[in-house]
Amino acid sequence: MSTDNTNTSDISRYIQAICKHLALDHKAGPVADATSWFLGPKAENRALMEAQMTKALQANFQFREAYEADDPNFNSSASDQSGIQLQSAAIEPPLDKLLALLKYSLPMASYRNQSHMNWDITMPGVIGYVAAMLYNQNNVAAEASPVTTALEIVVGQDLCRMLGFEEQPQASGKTIIPWGHITCDGSIANGEAMWAARNLTYLPISLAAAIRLEPDMKAAHTVTVETCQGKRARLLSLTNWELLNLPVDEVLGLVERIEETTPVTAEAVQAAVEKYSLHSIGLMAMRERYLDDYNHAKPVICAPRTAHYSWPKSATLIGLGTHCVELIEVDDDGRMCMKSLRKVLAECLDKQQPVLQVVAVVGSTEEGAVDPLAEMVAIREEFREQGMEFVLHVDGAWGGYFRSMLQELDLDTVDYGTNIDEHPRLQLSEYVLQQLQAFSATDSITIDPHKSGFIPYPSGGLCYRNGAMRGLIKFTAPVVFHEGGDKNVGAYGIEGSKPGAAAASVYLSHAVIPLNRMGYGRLLGRCIFNNKRFYAALMAMPGDEDLFTITPLQRLPIEKSGGTAADIRAQIDFIRREIVPRENQELFDFFATANEDDTAKHALDIFRAIGSDLSIIAYAFNFKTADGVNTNVEFMNEMNDAIYDALSFKTIDIEQQGLQEVQPEQPDMIVTSSNFDPLNYGYDFVDHFARRAGLVIDQETQKNLPVSFIISTTQNPWLTSTSKGNFLDTLMEVLKATANAAAQQVMQRHNIQPPTIGRS
Repeated sequence: MSTDNTNTSDISRYIQAICKHLALDHKAGPVADATSWFLGPKAENRALMEAQMTKALQANFQFREAYEADDPNFNSSASDQSGIQLQSAAIEPPLDKLLALLKYSLPMASYRNQSHMNWDITMPGVIGYVAAMLYNQNNVAAEASPVTTALEIVVGQDLCRMLGFEEQPQASGKTIIPWGHITCDGSIANGEAMWAARNLTYLPISLAAAIRLEPDMKAAHTVTVETCQGKRARLLSLTNWELLNLPVDEVLGLVERIEETTPVTAEAVQAAVEKYSLHSIGLMAMRERYLDDYNHAKPVICAPRTAHYSWPKSATLIGLGTHCVELIEVDDDGRMCMKSLRKVLAECLDKQQPVLQVVAVVGSTEEGAVDPLAEMVAIREEFREQGMEFVLHVDGAWGGYFRSMLQELDLDTVDYGTNIDEHPRLQLSEYVLQQLQAFSATDSITIDPHKSGFIPYPSGGLCYRNGAMRGLIKFTAPVVFHEGGDKNVGAYGIEGSKPGAAAASVYLSHAVIPLNRMGYGRLLGRCIFNNKRFYAALMAMPGDEDLFTITPLQRLPIEKSGGTAADIRAQIDFIRREIVPRENQELFDFFATANEDDTAKHALDIFRAIGSDLSIIAYAFNFKTADGVNTNVEFMNEMNDAIYDALSFKTIDIEQQGLQEVQPEQPDMIVTSSNFDPLNYGYDFVDHFARRAGLVIDQETQKNLPVSFIISTTQNPWLTSTSKGNFLDTLMEVLKATANAAAQQVMQRHNIQPPTIGRS
């Protein structure tokens, strides 16, 4: 049912005018000092923040005063001095309690916070949110949010451009136009993407049935389509399998093609779709009525074992069930295994099982891994030639913004050591660069501004390469949207009410910090650089005198190439000697000599290859004993759990202690943790990691035991370039002391003989 009661053409023109007025067009060029974009770990930019927040408040005050200026004030004492005093007395006690409690929050902006997938939020993001929040606009309907609806459209266009979704002129003379919008989070965006993929797959079945059975649709019996193998055929001549595997863009243009090439009216098409579509009748009725020969073949969504829990959750919500999500094995780097994907797709092809969607994760939640998207694009082409089509989706909730680093530059004239801020693309490994470049060949992408966009919650996002795809989940009808202009973003998604303030927050942040290499690319390039420095310091940290070892999920370059234990130790010693001790500028100067100095060249090659795909490092501690490295998985888990307990957020007993008017005591460093569970990751993956850590897993009793690990997210762009230099030295001291203490605790608890000092 429509929520629009206002003259739609007027609203549409108004919103289009605002979009044109506020359009973002980012060019590479000089921008402000990046430190001015954040309040800062010590509220360094408080004066700027106060001034801009006051300006936002004053603007709303003036708006209220100016609107129908002769209208009366409150008929109360609230504006009297006595009323103000009463209100102040009423609000101050609970406000003081709230402010005291908030001091016990996780200190997100601190250098010591190396835990979850966020850091500080941008000042323009905060100011934009507060400024728009005061107007309380609801982006579910245009008349309730004419300005913030326009902002959401502009932000969607901006994100699409950054992700590589451009307008695509077609041979028919039409143009495919991308479209994106703001959701409350990535889980909602993932759910919408799966919902749209499901409806897209089954729409040709619905239209074919309508043409056969509805008198008003009979004239469309001659309509033709192009199959995924590049052949043209009449829609009604295709088998159900062929209908379920029509190309994405062919399906999205099918309704319009019927209207333009046959006598069937748009009203007849819409009525038929309403009556026959999966959107209306549900999956059970669809299969019973039109797919009786496919009752044995459940639809499939393919996603890696590292996929976020929102994928099986979404499958449940849209009636497919979690068993429809085929979790694909991951390799030793936590990336989707292409051999396993090919195997599953081939089995589906043999069984004629429709694959609705294949999901590539770009920045997995716990490993920061980037799936081999470029190869997945090539695999889809292989299976298209065999008659299989599927929607290719990128879950880039974490990794999507990293594509802002990709702005083209003349690599022949760029030296890695010249300037980290001007050339963030050089921080990316060649592998990750290839995957980010492949975004444009996909169909939809989840991206979360409130993660690597440094935006306040809630602010997720979903972008479609072909904007017509949003019409598949439009309420009231899943008819492909091809009207003259957008006036209502709220019709195309799961959410009902949604804050216009979120769109304003993203808009203002993008307006100040452009989505190119000099804006967000500069910030995220620093994060990846810091990730490499963190990784290098982590690997170099344990000494002969320490009681522990460290095993990162992300292997050293020499380990990936099959080096021996001695080779690995030599590479760690090289990192400890040539990379870790240098301050940033010293390191840049060193790398700048790579063309003349073999040692510098070797150091640069290693540095570019180490660390996570993006900015999340997963690593586990183990302890040394008199007999060598501990081999018991339960004891190692106990050690890592103790480290996490010591370096995680501390709650307080409010009933016993009350609230103190002092900064609460917090750990010296904050990390988070998880575990590699064989039931989720697969036995081979977990066993490989466990053996690298020195464990010997008993096949009978320990095969299904999870392996605990620590997670550090280097999302602070200035972690290695504070006013006092590289802060990693401090963090490594904390980790070292905590790990040694945890090792001692576990050995004492289980009467394990410690090693002789200096013996590994």
